[in-house]
Amino acid sequence: MNEKSESYPLCNLDNGAFAPEAALFVVFGATGDLAHRKIFPALFDLFAGDILPRDLIIVGFARKPLDDASYREDLKRSCVKYARRGKFSDRQWESFSNRIFYLASDLDAPAGYSLLADIIAGRDAGFKARAKGRSCPANALFYLAVGPEHFGTIAGRLSEAGLGSAGSGAAGGDAGWEGRKGWRRLVVEKPYGRDGKSALALTAALHNGFAEKDIYRIDHYLGKETVQNLLYLRFANSVFEPVWNRNHIESIDISVFETEGIGERGGYYDSAGAARDMLQNHLIQLMCLTTMEPPASLDPESIRDEKVKVLQSVSRLLPRDILSRSRRGQYVAGRDSEGGQVRAYRDESRVRPDSTTETFVSLRVELDNWRFSGVPIRLSTGKAFASKFSQIVIHFRRPPVALFAAQCGDTLMHNTLTIRIQPDEGVWLRFNAKVPGIPAIKASELRFSYREVADYLPEAYERLIADALAGDSTLFIRADESEHAWRIVDALEAAWASMDAHAAPEQGGLLLYPAGSAVPEFPA
Repeated sequence: MNEKSESYPLCNLDNGAFAPEAALFVVFGATGDLAHRKIFPALFDLFAGDILPRDLIIVGFARKPLDDASYREDLKRSCVKYARRGKFSDRQWESFSNRIFYLASDLDAPAGYSLLADIIAGRDAGFKARAKGRSCPANALFYLAVGPEHFGTIAGRLSEAGLGSAGSGAAGGDAGWEGRKGWRRLVVEKPYGRDGKSALALTAALHNGFAEKDIYRIDHYLGKETVQNLLYLRFANSVFEPVWNRNHIESIDISVFETEGIGERGGYYDSAGAARDMLQNHLIQLMCLTTMEPPASLDPESIRDEKVKVLQSVSRLLPRDILSRSRRGQYVAGRDSEGGQVRAYRDESRVRPDSTTETFVSLRVELDNWRFSGVPIRLSTGKAFASKFSQIVIHFRRPPVALFAAQCGDTLMHNTLTIRIQPDEGVWLRFNAKVPGIPAIKASELRFSYREVADYLPEAYERLIADALAGDSTLFIRADESEHAWRIVDALEAAWASMDAHAAPEQGGLLLYPAGSAVPEFPA
């Protein structure tokens, strides 16, 4: 079977329209956890796979007083630990690290940004000497691996130094850049605001220096191979797309559950909670890809336009209806899957002892559109549960009450299609079949595993960084997407705020569950 499948022709959709371009890649917050665990290991893996342009120059921008050599040594330890593309190669690291430099500066200090401008313009003799003759590319990508409270400050300082979108074109760009014109792109991480109002303010601040087309808002879930496969699975297979509607689908479950608690993230998490941390971005983005209409083409804006249409169609509900369709919970002391003791959320570092922040949320939404009207979509996520998984489950309707359904009733299982994002990445279809030797029906499954057909699944940040360098914004979130997603979460938060956290869970109160609990039932 495998030999036959390998003989099928390959339809390569890479037409060369998007390819990573040489640039000055500046990482703000370069000494932080995100840079060490995700960004630089992904850059190294891309370099090892010959995907990065070989004349890319990387600058780490942070406050710590480091030099190039000590910074490279720090990054090497991280890449040895977190890089994923095969065995770590000292030879490849030597070639890669020679393109990494460090700039020590406060995030709000204009001098650091002026130095960046001089580096790109080729005016800084000190950098030329450190770069050993390498010329700096005219393009620049600024990666903001810092807290959202710094986004506006950095964007403003970049613009003041002539490093914003305006500096990449004819409008005032020539004089400051010695005739060198290139693009300027800004990559920002989540959380993108705390609510709709703060997200709008943040967008306005970024727009002071950068055009919307040059802003790349990351949701790392969209970089996962199994998430990208949603569009291919739906629109490249006639066996699925004709039944992908309210006539054949009874409900949809989108779930992201973790076995770990919040770890050392208490300072951030206690002011955010599961709804802001996961529902507003990851789960809502998965819902958009699962339910969107076929885009007019595969260009980024066509796909993002269809996602916005999904968000616009989410039913607006009264607070009492939101409460009846949602649940929130918080873990208390319990045990993990190996029997180890797990402390309560309120006992975690930097968490208020009387905190009512939710670590579990489930929300049922519906879409007021032709394709999915009346189909409940359950979005659920939580920490410190017995199982760790991220998946989308499509529940198809049972056959009409005739023949098997009439006799079997509830024992006749629904057909389901499960798209497993992690772990055990793949797709499986559950169907009913005859039991050999007896007149009986039992559910069976067809399974497809990515691990069986691919030796290596690129890490999400690899794809997203390569796309940002290529100018492909398909997997990044547009400003209006963020605004519509916040509308959903703001309504949920407002409904919860109107209720006492000690009320019954079905009335908007907080469900206390022991760490290590089974994933709870969804609200009807």
